[in-house]
Amino acid sequence: MLQLTHDTEQLAREIAARVGRRPDDIIRATLEREAQALGVFGDLPVRHRMTVEQMTAIGEKVSALPLLDTSSPKEVLDDLHQP
Repeated sequence: MLQLTHDTEQLAREIAARVGRRPDDIIRATLEREAQALGVFGDLPVRHRMTVEQMTAIGEKVSALPLLDTSSPKEVLDDLHQP
């Protein structure tokens, strides 16, 4: 287990809080970027970013799904606030 300096840990926590992630995720992502830049992959999973076309295809697929709840937004809110 690594022992991080107080300053390093605080920096990881500040960045994590700002982006809404865990400090561990921030440190891992940074190490993965550094490993990729250095050509050190080991057993790290290779991550590929989705293209715009892939994201659009997913959006179209989800939009084509049937609507299971036909309640209006007002009805949903009213149901949430009923005792």
